[in-house]
Amino acid sequence: MTSDTDLEAEIQRLLAEHDRIAEQGITVQRRDQAVVLGGEVESAQRRDEICKQIHAHFPDVQITCDIGITRAQAPSEVEEIS
Repeated sequence: MTSDTDLEAEIQRLLAEHDRIAEQGITVQRRDQAVVLGGEVESAQRRDEICKQIHAHFPDVQITCDIGITRAQAPSEVEEIS
């Protein structure tokens, strides 16, 4: 059985080295029996791809994807300051 630190390191390595992910801005934390992925990416498609790849490589680990989406576009409305 791998330790929590080893599992977190394996997931971090996959996030950084996988050709479809190549992401270093995602945090990996162990909470109870689950591993929680956190951070922000530029699109829902990217978040879904990251979660899909992690689930595929670690099928026996409960993964919770808590990755947010960063707004990468200019605002569509004018902000009024009073």
